[in-house]
Formats: sequence, structure tokens, C-alpha cells
Amino acid sequence: MNVARSFNNWLKYRQTVSELGRMSTRELRDLGIDRSDIPAIARTAYGR
Repeated sequence: MNVARSFNNWLKYRQTVSELGRMSTRELRDLGIDRSDIPAIARTAYGR
């Protein structure tokens, strides 16, 4: 994987973590997400 693609994936990962982190616990629960699962979900979404 080239450097530009890796960096772009990292940016998307950070954005996903940030957006999910701003959600309330109730909103996350409605989506079936536990707050502790956010990094793993973001990694899975962007292949980290």
C-alpha cells in the first residue's frame, strides 16, 4: 500500500473515531455500538 493511500485511510479512521466519539451513549446503543468498540469498528471500516 502506498504512503498516500495509507495516510488517507488513517485520516478516514480518525474522522470515524471522532464522529462516533461525539455521539451520545444512547445514540451509539441505538446503533448497536458500545463506546469501547469504536476503534475496532473504525479499523475494520478502513482496513487498519
